[in-house]
Amino acid sequence: MLRRRALPLLLLPAPALAQPRPLRIIVPFAPGGSGDITARLIGQHIEGTTGQPVVVDNRPGANGVIGTMAVKQAAPDGHTLLLATTSTHSANPSTVRDLPYDPLKDFTTIGFFGSNGSYLMVKAEAPFRDVAGLLAEAKRRQVFFGHFNASSRVPGALLAVMSGVPMQDVPYRAIGSALADLLAGRLDFIFVDTTAGDAWLRQNQTRALAITRQGRWARWPDLPALSETWPDFVLTGFLGMAVPAATPPEVAARLNALVNAAILAEPARSRLVEFGFVPEALSLTQIAALVRQEQEKWARFVQMAGIEPE
Repeated sequence: MLRRRALPLLLLPAPALAQPRPLRIIVPFAPGGSGDITARLIGQHIEGTTGQPVVVDNRPGANGVIGTMAVKQAAPDGHTLLLATTSTHSANPSTVRDLPYDPLKDFTTIGFFGSNGSYLMVKAEAPFRDVAGLLAEAKRRQVFFGHFNASSRVPGALLAVMSGVPMQDVPYRAIGSALADLLAGRLDFIFVDTTAGDAWLRQNQTRALAITRQGRWARWPDLPALSETWPDFVLTGFLGMAVPAATPPEVAARLNALVNAAILAEPARSRLVEFGFVPEALSLTQIAALVRQEQEKWARFVQMAGIEPE
């Protein structure tokens, strides 16, 4: 007698059912960043509409490799999801030597929340008011920029290469540590995605000098894009959701539908738009193509920035 494969209790009303097994979303970075914020938004929607408990599990370290490997090694039953990011899926293949996973072969990306840019951010009291002022300062003395993942490291290195002005990078384990050193004056600037960066700007402790999007953002029309000075400096990243590649196709399809519903529903949709994303329901095939394109794009930028795998 054939037995049917057990599937997660997704998209089913919870009251008439026994308490379903929780979904676990592993965020491969510390709390407070864009991935953490977005994962919690998506998790709240899934839990609210299906009754299925959702646990967000932060596993920071090694530019996202630790958390990503935890999902790669998890049972491919649809209950363990990865918050996939530009670092884990686009930049790490070019910046991490002997990367222990292949984003395209080891994972199925079941959600794509859209792309956004990053702010070039300084503390509010910084003496330079624009990028030209920052570069002038860098010509007078050594300036330092912090990075906490690949997607914050690459634009800093690229700015140094494109401007021809040497700058010293300083690695951090978590976004909060880099911010603390920026505010303390131990760093001169950092690049941080618009999702996490907005929270800091609202506190008036930091200022944005520029943005890495293509052209100016309607939300901040006075904030120049770096592409206005260097046309090739258009560095955007993505957030999404992934599961181990061995996850059954029918489970991946159900998760795809669930995540698509979450990113188009309120309040998640409005928050994503506020953060600079354009949420769109995409099929698994469309998502796979976008992830591949993102990886190829970041490989070019890593090469342009002169970053060698470490």
